[in-house]
Amino acid sequence: MSELHESAMPSPIQDGQDLERQDTKPDVESRGNIAAHLTQSTIERPQTLLHETAFVFILCMSQLMCQAALGQSIAPARIIGRSFGTTNPGQLSWFPAAYSLTVGTFILIAGRLGDLYGHKKLFIGGFAWFALWSLLAGFSVYSNEVFFDCCRAFQGIGPAFTLPNAIAIMGRSYSPGTRKQMVFSLNGAMAPTGFVIGAVFSSLLAEFAWWPWAYWITAIVCVVFVVMGHLIIPYTAPPFLDDSVSMWSRVDALGSITGVSGLVLVNFAWNQAPIVGWTNAYTYVLLIVGIVFLGLFGYIESRHAKFPLIPFAVMDGDVGFLLACVAFGWASFSLWMYYFWQFLENLRNVSPLLASAQFSPVVMSGFCAALTTGYILHRVPGSIIMMIALSAFMVGLILLATAPVGQTYWAQTFVSLIIMPWGMDMSFPAATLLLSNAMPKEHQGVAASLVSTIVNYSISIALGVGGTIEGHINDGGKDILRGYRGAWYLGIGLAGSGVILSFLFGFDNWRKARRAGIQDGKMG
Repeated sequence: MSELHESAMPSPIQDGQDLERQDTKPDVESRGNIAAHLTQSTIERPQTLLHETAFVFILCMSQLMCQAALGQSIAPARIIGRSFGTTNPGQLSWFPAAYSLTVGTFILIAGRLGDLYGHKKLFIGGFAWFALWSLLAGFSVYSNEVFFDCCRAFQGIGPAFTLPNAIAIMGRSYSPGTRKQMVFSLNGAMAPTGFVIGAVFSSLLAEFAWWPWAYWITAIVCVVFVVMGHLIIPYTAPPFLDDSVSMWSRVDALGSITGVSGLVLVNFAWNQAPIVGWTNAYTYVLLIVGIVFLGLFGYIESRHAKFPLIPFAVMDGDVGFLLACVAFGWASFSLWMYYFWQFLENLRNVSPLLASAQFSPVVMSGFCAALTTGYILHRVPGSIIMMIALSAFMVGLILLATAPVGQTYWAQTFVSLIIMPWGMDMSFPAATLLLSNAMPKEHQGVAASLVSTIVNYSISIALGVGGTIEGHINDGGKDILRGYRGAWYLGIGLAGSGVILSFLFGFDNWRKARRAGIQDGKMG
């Protein structure tokens, strides 16, 4: 994303500069306060092709497993719900929403902890936590859906730690260039691949064995990745830490508490409303309290935090444009994805396994989109890439929202599946790569966290809003299609807003470039 790479950040990392800066304390004014107490060394990239392949593989597995765990609760949602004796759409939507809630909420803290105490440690610890709660999620079959939702929420903390720290390790291992672009794009391509793998295997096990096995197998795989991560990821030198600064100040304890509390409460209110309704006092009270906490978080971060979770000193308006585009796009994607499965299973009477097979084209399409993004990233302005991505989100939703129930799969449904991954796998790798290139080494965890937080929190909050709309317009469950389309129309509106925002983003960058050109001409 050349435009933003050149103009968005005050001190982007350039090729060859990172090694020179290893032994120098960063400047506080240009990089944020925490930089004065923290200096990260560059992680040495594996030198042999075999080792590098294994290195990239284990890091990309964080993205694959994150999305696989999302898919394993969406595809067989009705089967899991029946085992708990529930068919309520609001309760079923909690199965993915509880997971995405904690993934999106805890990522920012995880990135900061990785910056402070070592990305490799947090990456391995995240997979260990992921394994534990995947195991317990399977055993929730002996309890009820509330315990299952709690296990899903705790399960999401695992990928919240693996995702940003994996991306941070990539950012510290590769200098800006084509190689780094392709590695980040491969990581992005794991998202649709992981979702399909999770959906297929959970559907197979739910239909022909027992659905808890999907979670127990996930636990086993995560343990394998713990061992692989320990053996494959190179040693990471500990950062420089000023002993005069307390741990609570470094992790921004007050900001962490208010930020996490606000995000959880707002998200819980929106996702609980489709079940209990907004007439229940605790729903809107929690929403109001959550908004108050978020306001306090913003005040603390901008005025009082010595080491803010969000380093405003190294961010500017272009980053805000970028993250807003990502938020609109992925919020719309979550509505497309969740109600796609409901549409196939409830209205077209497709089994979870067949629905997984029909969903599988996103793997190849997403892979092509990710590689294309890696190839064009330094040739095409970032605003253009985001505009293409948001347009893909919008067109994919329009095709699905207008598809008749009795229409053949190969018409609008198949085309929507081909187009939608271009939104996912252009926006995510481009955004993460941009911030990684522009952020200094000591903020690589935060750079990775910002995009992942926006992506996963947008998914969860959009599911809650979509569920509220669906419940209010489906005539008490009598007109299911109308409810689904109401949620899709919300997604179309979000994606369309993102397209407009990306256009303004591009126009703003063009105006800056033109102004800079005029000034250069005058100086010449």
